[in-house]
Amino acid sequence: MRVVLQRVKHAKVDIDGQTVGQIEKGLLLLVGIKTGDTEEDLRYVADKLTGLRIFEDENGKMNDSIKEIGGSVLSVSQFTLYGNTSKGRRPSFIEAARPEIAEPLYHAFNEKLRANGLHVETGVFGADMAVSLVNDGPVTLIVASKNE
Repeated sequence: MRVVLQRVKHAKVDIDGQTVGQIEKGLLLLVGIKTGDTEEDLRYVADKLTGLRIFEDENGKMNDSIKEIGGSVLSVSQFTLYGNTSKGRRPSFIEAARPEIAEPLYHAFNEKLRANGLHVETGVFGADMAVSLVNDGPVTLIVASKNE
């Protein structure tokens, strides 16, 4: 499992001009599920994201987690995180989990974030989405499961 996270001032996802998910201060997560990912991978990454200290405290130091600041999460499925560009000019997505496997894992991941006490908005799995954000910092990190 691989997640690209961006600390944001606000972010939203639109489908056909309609907003389906929107947050203020928090994290935009681009979530990639790989063939072979398990519930343990989901739990590890959800726990890591919940406790990651990447928000500034009153002294301007990155000491606070999303939970500590009361921030929200916008989670967007992103199979292209497993695009392999090492050969040729067309990416191969063979490592990405098939939709029938990835979709329930994506929803389970979001539920794990909610169980950790976070407010989670989402895009729509498999939809053509327009993602808008204002990156805060900018702070952009990649969080991956242990088997990555």
